[in-house]
Amino acid sequence: MILVHNGIVRGHSRDGRKVTGVEVSVDWERLKQVIEDGERLPGITAVEAHINEGRLAVGEDVMFLGVAGDIRENVIGALSTILNRIKSEVTSKKEFFA
Repeated sequence: MILVHNGIVRGHSRDGRKVTGVEVSVDWERLKQVIEDGERLPGITAVEAHINEGRLAVGEDVMFLGVAGDIRENVIGALSTILNRIKSEVTSKKEFFA
């Protein structure tokens, strides 16, 4: 099974304000470690991530994350775990408002 997450810049913040863009910063060494940890999860055979760093406009891709593995339960759980770690440990984001 393969699952892919495609995160894009949303036009509104979680609190409802209109967003004009974001600036994304990435800790590349930490990303490497998170991917390696993800590949050691039960049933996971591969993890790939691509993150666009810098100033991004609404609608642009922020991140692609792909996780491949043996069965649905393992892959869904791994994708969620890895994505949450990337968002909390690897990337930081500053939103710009209208």
